[in-house]
Amino acid sequence: MDASTIRLSSQLPPLPAISLRRTATHKHNRFLSASSLGHVQTKRFNLEDGGGVPRAQKFDEAAFEAERLRLDAAARESMAEISKRDDVEGDPKAWKWVIRKRIWDLMEARNFAQNPRPVHHRIPNFVGAAAAAQKMAQLEAFQGAQCVKVNPDSPQKQVRLLTLTGGGGKKLLTPQPRLRTGFFSVLNASMLTPSTIHEACTSIGVAKYGRPIGLDEKIKVDLIVIGSVAVDPKTGARLGKGEGFAELEYGMLRYMGAIHDSTPVVTSVHDCQLVDDIPMEKLLIHDVPVDIICTPTQVIFTNTPIPKPQGIYWDKLSPEKLGQIRVLRDLKRRIQQETGQVLPTGPSEKLPPTAARRRR
Repeated sequence: MDASTIRLSSQLPPLPAISLRRTATHKHNRFLSASSLGHVQTKRFNLEDGGGVPRAQKFDEAAFEAERLRLDAAARESMAEISKRDDVEGDPKAWKWVIRKRIWDLMEARNFAQNPRPVHHRIPNFVGAAAAAQKMAQLEAFQGAQCVKVNPDSPQKQVRLLTLTGGGGKKLLTPQPRLRTGFFSVLNASMLTPSTIHEACTSIGVAKYGRPIGLDEKIKVDLIVIGSVAVDPKTGARLGKGEGFAELEYGMLRYMGAIHDSTPVVTSVHDCQLVDDIPMEKLLIHDVPVDIICTPTQVIFTNTPIPKPQGIYWDKLSPEKLGQIRVLRDLKRRIQQETGQVLPTGPSEKLPPTAARRRR
């Protein structure tokens, strides 16, 4: 590690003590992880969407990209409306939108932003994203990982490329954007050619070349790379763009037994995205903290005291969000069938128009 590395701890921490607020919330929360399912833990579900069976039909790049851009635009428009509506007194999420807007505005005003722009209501691409990715690639946790889960957003594209090209035969695990067309896809360099490996790091490329998997896949993830809008270097507290998909992906990987508390969570951001005003006591039980932050200029080990989610918190998952993601609907239905338990449902919420997609 070079001289720019900041060590707030010398190594990743053991499972930390749970704060009082989160302990109280956790006590009354109902979730099911692999470890809490008993006999269901060993029964692997063969879900219809993203179940690991290669698609037989020809991949339509133009249709996929047109649909992706349409839904992304609709989602950003809806998030913009939600952020304004949440700016009312007493709303428990209003403080998050205040921080997000401040960071997005700053990045645009100081030209730290990179395309796609404007960066509002996105995981913002930033100047120096490739340099931050190079610092991440030098981490011992990255170099020793055999399977790396990386979010599909623009600022982490170089991380995806380095995962595939850095040697060692690493697997790249990437979720479908907003989990709308499936679950995760797996790629490695042996599936690609020099002419396709860069394309494979894009959303189209993942859908085109990746092998879709489902919750029945036996996989071990050694490192999680997650996008952020803002992150606190002293606590590891993180804010995403506000849709909650990173938390759902983490929860599903916990359910699969693919990750555990000690699996490192890393983010790459611009230095201007480092903040000190994310109140830990206001974080929710499913919010995912980060262990390591990579910026273009430094690497920060946070020694986060924030406990990591233990699974999927069904009482926090709205009917609208559940209706948006088929893999979650199938999982909930099958868990209920296997356990005889009726899992709770969270409060209703307004979602982007992706929730209105026809169920297949």
